[in-house]
Amino acid sequence: MKKTLVLLGIAFAIMAMAATIKVGVVLPMTGGISAFGQLTWEGIELAHEMMPTVAGNEVKLILLDNRSEKTEAANAVARAIDKEKVVAILGEVASSHSLAGGAVAEEKHTPMLSPSSTNPLVTQGKKYVSRVCFIDPFQGGAAAVFAAKKLNAKTAVIFTDIQQDYSVGLTNFFMKAFKKLGGRAMQVFYNTGDQDFTAQISTALAFNPDVIFITGYYPEAALISRQARQLGYKGYIMGGDGLEAPELISIGGKAVEGLYFTTHFHAKAAATPMTKKFVAMYEKKFKKEPSALGALGFDAYLILMNAMEKVLKANPDIVNNLQAFRDALAKEIRNTKDFEGATGKITIDKNGNAIKSVVVDVVKNGKFDFAAIINPDEIPM
Repeated sequence: MKKTLVLLGIAFAIMAMAATIKVGVVLPMTGGISAFGQLTWEGIELAHEMMPTVAGNEVKLILLDNRSEKTEAANAVARAIDKEKVVAILGEVASSHSLAGGAVAEEKHTPMLSPSSTNPLVTQGKKYVSRVCFIDPFQGGAAAVFAAKKLNAKTAVIFTDIQQDYSVGLTNFFMKAFKKLGGRAMQVFYNTGDQDFTAQISTALAFNPDVIFITGYYPEAALISRQARQLGYKGYIMGGDGLEAPELISIGGKAVEGLYFTTHFHAKAAATPMTKKFVAMYEKKFKKEPSALGALGFDAYLILMNAMEKVLKANPDIVNNLQAFRDALAKEIRNTKDFEGATGKITIDKNGNAIKSVVVDVVKNGKFDFAAIINPDEIPM
């Protein structure tokens, strides 16, 4: 009996030593781009189920909805840091949201790891904001390489959403690379939430483009594709990773058949053993094929846990000093080298940006199918 009591005492002492580590997750779970948030959350949730503890400590996820709004993105990050006392934040998805929320995270010295914000400004000049996705100079360049070399496009019209930092940046990088590859390009502009694109499409058709490149998000891209086909456009349509959501197909229908877009992941481009594991787990839990956003959310969580484990192994007591923990974690994230995630091998450089290849998908028979991989050394910079 005495021995049992001693063992129980040791067990309780160990439990008392273990901490609950809070991680904020700030995503657009409702609003205009809610599909992005929901898909990303599926990946994060799956990774958390696979690794619910780190170095013996429970990891608790605090999910906050930014309602697809920039201002609310900043407010949600502030609430996570000040009220919930999180050690780090996973998010945001849209670059404009990450710029807003990242400014708060930087000011409050709290690491923020974005699964999918690709605009270079998201991490520029910051010590606490990093990402697990490629950046738009690579994405725009890869799209230009695919258009020029795979589709033999000589002329392009870029549809730019002037309300989205992501769209403006991606447009500039595509146009710069496409011109270096010998192409001619022009821009037309629209706003988030627009429904009628007749004027822009008419201008585009007068330019007689081989490819229309849409740099915004899936709701408008689906409508632009439908209206372009209705007005007689028969050339290629392309987009960036902002087009990858099931709603692109459900809204766009037959008009998006054959549409190409740059992205971060496809199951057919299995890059690591973790890719296959992720695909099997995802399909078992959600009964559907995994998305790139789900894979990025999955990788973001695991990279955060990898960094956290290294920090805690070096100094287990750091859990009792929240700010020291945050500071050490922000630095360790940027020490990530050749991490084998679902989206491939990921290295995060000193500026907080991931170095990796770009996947190109195509809408085929009403589904997203694999088309190509563009490596960094193929992209004109």
